[in-house]
Amino acid sequence: MSRLKKLEQVIGYQFQNPALLEQAITHRSHSSQHNERLEFLGDSVLNFVVASLLYKRFVRVDEGDLSRLRANLVKQATLADIAQRMALSDYLRLGEGELKSGGFKRPSILADALEAVFGAVYLDGGFESAESVVARQFDPLLVDVDPKTLGKDPKTLLQEMLQGRRLDLPLYIVIATHGAAHSQVFDVECRIEKLDITVQASGNGRRAAEQAAALQAIELLTTQFPVRASRQSRRQRQPQLSLPVAVNQENK
Repeated sequence: MSRLKKLEQVIGYQFQNPALLEQAITHRSHSSQHNERLEFLGDSVLNFVVASLLYKRFVRVDEGDLSRLRANLVKQATLADIAQRMALSDYLRLGEGELKSGGFKRPSILADALEAVFGAVYLDGGFESAESVVARQFDPLLVDVDPKTLGKDPKTLLQEMLQGRRLDLPLYIVIATHGAAHSQVFDVECRIEKLDITVQASGNGRRAAEQAAALQAIELLTTQFPVRASRQSRRQRQPQLSLPVAVNQENK
């Protein structure tokens, strides 16, 4: 079986014009017939299809939260993870320099190639085919999406969790700094005084350290002080599947 046929099986779509798929996996370092225009097209297709998937799945989520969810799902890191799961790097056509520097592992190259594949499918088979291919990759992610938390940074999540418990906001205190002025590492303490929770974390910058400390505080808060429903609300609540909290740990 040819390399492109194997990739078609991974994608779940058979091309009428295989040259489009070949172009989609071709980086500009390889040849002039590269994937950047297809990536531009695929980006628009991807955004629309993911927006449609979210709209249909989360019928009670408002526009602002839907936008946040979509942004988190179509960002480079998520696309690179999907590309790695598909082993898309095995099929990329890269120039010699990119091959030597490990370009087949670079998140930007993987994400762009995935979007280019979506664009190629759209040109080859139309919107319904592209929608099916995108949904095939994103439906498994949507199963575990918590619309209340996905895409929110740990500090925001911790604040909302404490407000939901009617507790004061956490205190962040810089307890030490290390290194030269242009590359300082900060040690930060996060305190939730009424719950007697104190955690420490470090980061390359005060904000990064605060986010890391907030994440530790969330873990302690959810394990040691879970929210318990009242007897009445427990009787009224219908059994339902619970989705894991998706905490975005990326420091922005």
